[in-house]
Amino acid sequence: MTKQEDNKAVVVRWFTDFWGETCDLSVVDAVAAPDMLLKYSLHEPRRGRDDIKAFMTDFRTAFPDLNFWATADLIAEGDYVVGQWEGGGTHTGPAFGDFLAGSLPAATGRTMRFTGTTVLKVIDGRIVEEIGLDDGVTALTQLGLMKAA
Repeated sequence: MTKQEDNKAVVVRWFTDFWGETCDLSVVDAVAAPDMLLKYSLHEPRRGRDDIKAFMTDFRTAFPDLNFWATADLIAEGDYVVGQWEGGGTHTGPAFGDFLAGSLPAATGRTMRFTGTTVLKVIDGRIVEEIGLDDGVTALTQLGLMKAA
């Protein structure tokens, strides 16, 4: 396989096992660099395996049905892989304060569903960066943290 095919395979595993319907946190140790950066517009940036695991644990506890899936083929060039996705979940868990625009009290029952594009940098089979631009306005509006104009 080419470098780009290898990098896509790493990202497919990450998207499936970390962001997919069920989360297997062992994937973080398997494919994330020790100091990986995870950065999305809705949340504070996270760095390192432990911080990324804590983020996902809290996110999935607050949104137990959290799930994201690909909406287009991955594009790879050099060390970079780009993916488009859609996803969301329903807030039925504890209070959640990780959004930059505010916090949710426990079990609001609100559902968010939104899209995004992510650029991942893969070096020697490890993800060193995941930088995503999500439709945070849609998600925050659906969760009641922003008001529609």
